[in-house]
Parts: sequence; structure tokens; C-alpha cells
Amino acid sequence: MPDNKKYRRSEQTRYRILKAAIAEFSGRGLAGARIGSIAEAAAVNKALLYYYFHDKEALYAAALEEVAGKVVESALAVLDRDDSPGERMLRFALQHFDRVLGQQGFQALMQQEMMRFREGQKGGIHILAKKAFEPMFRRVQVVAQEGIREGELCDVDWMQMMYAALGANVFYFMSAPMVRFFAARDPLGPAMIARRRTAAIEFLGNAIFCDRKHGARLAKKVLATMPLPDGAHMEKKTA
Repeated sequence: MPDNKKYRRSEQTRYRILKAAIAEFSGRGLAGARIGSIAEAAAVNKALLYYYFHDKEALYAAALEEVAGKVVESALAVLDRDDSPGERMLRFALQHFDRVLGQQGFQALMQQEMMRFREGQKGGIHILAKKAFEPMFRRVQVVAQEGIREGELCDVDWMQMMYAALGANVFYFMSAPMVRFFAARDPLGPAMIARRRTAAIEFLGNAIFCDRKHGARLAKKVLATMPLPDGAHMEKKTA
């Protein structure tokens, strides 16, 4: 019979290493990350770290899989709710906004992998594609097309609907450093984050629904039942 306490301790140690690795890799990239720093942050020695992960590249791959798994798990939980397709699309878009805001480790790793891919480097973008984006894209397609068939959502290209919903979120955060130069208020300050978060969902409620009044009501409902997560913020140094 397996030693459950020993197994739990082992899993906790592995998780601590992965958590420290995600922070180190997202901040310094694969090339700049230091195994010693990861081991220190996880409160383990290097030998134990290498016991769980053969080398730096294996640890990096495991970190990518960890963040991708959490992202797709939370996304599918929203897309599989017992709500109308339109409401699920709104919830998915709002969750994505909160993820870009709060899960900076994932966003940083994804951006680094996109840069490595463009430069022709062998990297882990295939892990993010297979573990996170492919399952999400397939489920969004099902939900959007269901909404179109039922007449709740506008009869348009489902991918364009998704890009409109998620692309606006990404552009908002990517453009924030430039906007700071001419905006009267910090686009990443709490007040502006709350305002933009609300505006994004209200816009979709009017843009992708055949019945705009129905869409507006759903947008109001979604915003009321999905408040901004406690402690969600974006540090200025990452913007």
C-alpha cells in the first residue's frame, strides 16, 4: 500500500518547484533563468530539483504545461456552464480579461515563446498550442456556432467573433505603456481597469447579439456575478 503522506509531500515539493520555476522563467526567460534561484525560492537543493526534473529544459517544459493546464481548466469551466451560448461567450471574454490582468506568469511565458518562434528557435510553443489554445478554440467554436444556430448570436464568422472578444483585451494591456504618455489617467490603475473591464463586456453585449437588449441584459448579469477578483492587478514594471 503506498505511503500517502510521502506521496503528498512529494507532490507538494514538486508544486513548489514548479511555482518557483514559473516565476523565474516568466521574469528572465529560459536563457536567463537560474536553477539556483529556482531551488532557493522553492526551498530545496539543486540535487532534489534535478531529481524531479532532469534538466533546465525539462523543468521549463513542465512549467509551460502547468500554466497551460490551469488556463484551459478555468476556461473550459466557463464555456461548459449551463447558460445560453451568448452568456458563456461573455463570461469567457470577461474571464480572459481577468486572466491577462492577473495571470502574468502565463502571459509572459506566452510572449517569450512567440518571440522565440518568430526567431526560428526551437521552443515550447507547441506545448501551449496543444495544452491550452487548441482545446479552448475548439470549445469556443462549438459554443459560438450553437449560439448562431439558435439565433442568439449574430450569423458571422465565429473566429472573428472570438478575435473581437479576446483581441480587444490583449490590445488594451499591450497599448497601456503608450497610452500613459497622453492619457489623463493610468490605464492600469484600479479605476481604469474596472472601467475598461465593464466597457469591454457591455460592448460585446451590443455587438455580437441579434437582440441587443437581450445582450445588454446578459452583459449586466455577467458583470454582476463575476466581480473583479480580489487582489487582481498588473504591476507597472510588467506593462
